[in-house]
Amino acid sequence: MLITVARVVATHNSEWVTVTNTGRTPVNLKGWTLTDRAHVTYAFRNLRLAGHESVKVHTGKGRDTRRDVYQDRRDYAWDYHAGTATLRDEHQCTIDAKSWRRR
Repeated sequence: MLITVARVVATHNSEWVTVTNTGRTPVNLKGWTLTDRAHVTYAFRNLRLAGHESVKVHTGKGRDTRRDVYQDRRDYAWDYHAGTATLRDEHQCTIDAKSWRRR
């Protein structure tokens, strides 16, 4: 799996983390979590990612689809200057983590 992070500060829905299945076989993300540096956690529902497919995990509110899911938060989750996103599977094993620091 691969995590990429994008943030545009105009709205909460313009802040997201992209989770990509970099493998060829499908993965069900049910029970998987995405956690920020402050340990705020988003838990995936029953969401199947085909091989090489991605989903955007938006901070704000919206209706979940196959390509976009929403945390329904009022505050921004990802620090623009420095942060870490950690993806864990249903057994809480770390699958991937992405850290960034902007100057």
